[in-house]
Amino acid sequence: MRKLLPFFLGAALLSGCQTADDALTTNSDPVTVSGPAAAAIAGDMASRLAEQIGSSHATTIKMDKDNSEYAVALEAALKGWGYTVITDGKIAKDQKPVELAWSIDRFDGQLVARLVTPFVALGRGYALTSAGTEPAGPLSVMQRN
Repeated sequence: MRKLLPFFLGAALLSGCQTADDALTTNSDPVTVSGPAAAAIAGDMASRLAEQIGSSHATTIKMDKDNSEYAVALEAALKGWGYTVITDGKIAKDQKPVELAWSIDRFDGQLVARLVTPFVALGRGYALTSAGTEPAGPLSVMQRN
């Protein structure tokens, strides 16, 4: 079954990117991730996003307001990478934020985290450990045009 994880992760990424109007949305039924696991996944995914789109104090990221521990940890991790994060929808006229959608799902005893922007979609499986979580496989990257 572990050999099939990359296939299912890729399928999850592709299915999430095929929407009728190509709009980005967050997971409507998110898996609850808390404490050290939320912080570890958010930190890893934020660093991987920075590798793909660059980190700059001039880059603004727009994500939906969410008070879950993972969303709060993701916002903090993105700010730690130098991004300005907007969650209230108030965008200045001169700002052109990068829209970011995220999701976490359970699959085969693991958590699968996903970040999607108009430019790139990232996904990775994580195994739960006593210390929180650790990556269970490679990062999946899908460039979008």
